[in-house]
Amino acid sequence: MRDYIESQLRESIAVKERFLSDPANLDLLERIAQEILAAYRAGKKTIIAGNGGSAADAQHIAAEFVSRFYFDRPALPSIAITTDTSALTAIGNDYGFEYLFARQLEANGVAGDVYIAISTSGNSKNILRSLESAKRLGIKTVGLTGQTGGKMKEMVDYCVCVPSTETPRIQETHILIGHILCATVEKELFEKEYRK
Repeated sequence: MRDYIESQLRESIAVKERFLSDPANLDLLERIAQEILAAYRAGKKTIIAGNGGSAADAQHIAAEFVSRFYFDRPALPSIAITTDTSALTAIGNDYGFEYLFARQLEANGVAGDVYIAISTSGNSKNILRSLESAKRLGIKTVGLTGQTGGKMKEMVDYCVCVPSTETPRIQETHILIGHILCATVEKELFEKEYRK
C-alpha cells in the first residue's frame, strides 16, 4: 500500500514537472492572466464551468476570485455555472444535458467576459455547446483540458493542455493552474494597495 501511495504522489509531481518544462505553457498562462486582468479592469467577469470533479474546480476557482486568495482585497466577479440546481434541472429537463452551460452563459455572459471551460477530455458535449455560445457572444474563452485537447482545442482562444491522459492527474494540475491565475490576477490588481 505504501508503494502505491508513493507512486500516486510521484505521478502527480511528474505531470506538473512536464507541464513546467515547456516554456510555451508559462507564456500561455501569462497571456490568460492578461486576458482576465483586462476583463476585470473593464468591469467584466469570469464565468467557469465543468462536469463532475471539474464542476468542483469551477466552483473552487470562482470562490477564490470572489472571496480572496493571499490577502484581503475587493471581491472580483466570478460565476461558476455549475451550482444552481434549479437552473441545471430546468435546462436539463427542457432542453437536454448538453445545453446546461450554454443557456446559463447566454443569460449571464456579455462581450468582454472570460469563460473558463474545464474538460479533462476536451470533448464534453455541454462544454462544447457552451463554447459555441461564448463565441457568438464575444466572450473570450479559455479551455483547461488534457493531453490531446480534444475538440475543445480548436474552439477556444486559449487552450491549456495538461500533459497526461489520466483524469486525476489532469484535474490536479487544473486546480494548480486555477490557483496560479487567481494569485497572479490578485497580485497584479491589488498587491501595492492592499497587501500589508
